[in-house]
Amino acid sequence: MRPLAGAVAAVEDAGALAAAAVLGNAAAVVRGPAAGPYAPALLALREGPLLAAAVAALPARPDVLLVAAAGRDHPRRAGLALHLGAVLDLPSVGVTDRPLAARGDPPGPARGDTAPLLLGGEEVARAVRVVPGARPVVASAGWRTGPATAAAVVLATTAGVRTPEPLRAARRVARLSRGRPG
Repeated sequence: MRPLAGAVAAVEDAGALAAAAVLGNAAAVVRGPAAGPYAPALLALREGPLLAAAVAALPARPDVLLVAAAGRDHPRRAGLALHLGAVLDLPSVGVTDRPLAARGDPPGPARGDTAPLLLGGEEVARAVRVVPGARPVVASAGWRTGPATAAAVVLATTAGVRTPEPLRAARRVARLSRGRPG
């Protein structure tokens, strides 16, 4: 698989932080104010600019970006993962613990089992079983990706854990930059 990156954001009283990490050892952290107050289903406006800056600060451009946010599984079918991919012109995949707006049956019990998640009759994401016996994750189509590709990327970047490795790496970088144990 070609270079993959993960991107996460954290907003606190003291300001916001965005971290991006490419599998391997490249990472970038950007700090600044949140672009606005929290509003449900509008994270792209609040966190998008800092996340875009963090990904742009990476020393190498990734081929695919995993974002800890919804993509097409969104009331407007355009969540933060899709927005960020569009702004950066980078294929993107949204990864969440639960569906935001889409609905569907759970996947089978084995690793690699998937189930379509539908919004208005259209498949926008897949529930993906990455660890047998654990709750599935949602792989949401983002910019220039579909649900099948999103699910394949998530499966290719998880091994015995629910969170894809690029997002785990970005979260580690964010925790360390905030002075918290990795």
